[in-house]
Amino acid sequence: MPASRLILHVDMDAFFAAIEQRDRPELRGKPVIVGGTPEGRGVISTASYEARVFGVHSAMPAARAVRLCPGGVFLPVDGHKYHAVSEQVMAILARHSDRIEQVSVDEAFLDLTDRVSDYRAAEALARRIKREIRDELHLTASVGVGPNKFLAKLGSDLRKPDGLVVIRPQEAQAVLAPLPVGKLWGVGPKTEARLQQLGLRTIGDIAAQPIARLRSLLGAWGDALYELSRGIDERPVETSREMKSVSAERTFPRDLYDEEQMRRALADLSAEVSRRLKADEVRGKTIAIKVRFGDFHTFTRQTTLAEATDRADVIRRTVYALLAEVERAGKGIRLLGVRATGLEHGPAQLSLFSPQVQRRAQLDQSLRYLRERFGPDAVKWAREMNK
Repeated sequence: MPASRLILHVDMDAFFAAIEQRDRPELRGKPVIVGGTPEGRGVISTASYEARVFGVHSAMPAARAVRLCPGGVFLPVDGHKYHAVSEQVMAILARHSDRIEQVSVDEAFLDLTDRVSDYRAAEALARRIKREIRDELHLTASVGVGPNKFLAKLGSDLRKPDGLVVIRPQEAQAVLAPLPVGKLWGVGPKTEARLQQLGLRTIGDIAAQPIARLRSLLGAWGDALYELSRGIDERPVETSREMKSVSAERTFPRDLYDEEQMRRALADLSAEVSRRLKADEVRGKTIAIKVRFGDFHTFTRQTTLAEATDRADVIRRTVYALLAEVERAGKGIRLLGVRATGLEHGPAQLSLFSPQVQRRAQLDQSLRYLRERFGPDAVKWAREMNK
């Protein structure tokens, strides 16, 4: 295993919920659920650890969260506040490395290869970062240290919350072997179930397979699992990333039937997208609307403008016109969303907060790994396994 790098992964603990508990002392110790409503609408963005005891987790439908934790405190997502705290976290990280890859609003990789001499020094720096986040922001972070991004991210996940795990190259096999295959990058619940059907339940089971058998079972994706099961991940920390889109969406407590209510909601969403575009110093040329009806059927419409824009009024007029193209037939609207794509280049800064966007970012990260290391065939196999 290549061992020339020292990578640190910082992952904030229950980020949105922790911020709310910090700012509202009466919520401390209570099951706080951010996203969704007590009426069971929407999707959960973050659950505090008190809520996770009941089985509530991010990306869960709010209706299920209500059943699991009827005493939970449901709060709306405050994207502006979370974005501001995220910037404070990243500013702390920037004190300790100029090679930072922010992969979501609450996590980032740091390449410490040129900053520290060994794992002891890396662990000391990790403790310092955790202490600065706790003392200055009154929040906790879990940190992993390893020779590559995969092992560093795995380390940050092993002892949450407020954990610190160092995985040295010579320890990787022993750490990985007993873990379920779901801990591998890109292996979700559906893929995990399929691997288990093949008799591959732990990472050690995969590591014990000849690569030829993995290729015969999994195609090009077998190479990816073969390497990850041995703790191999040669991707560098990317210090810049081009944004692909800026979006905002809202799930309503009750389905909307009134045209004026729909237009007001779209106006608010357009203003939010405009604010984020301006904050990130980008403009969008393609504007899209997302409409989800009460029966969960979802439609999108988009149009490309003559010139890219960050103006709320232009975005608003565009989505009004797109809404008129959606055949509603008297059906109530459960969710509306506005998205700007075709962005002009600008500073990379993640500022999207919906659970759907967060999940997409994680998926993109996994697929990017497969594509970079093993080509498009590996991505095709991964998608087939997850169908």
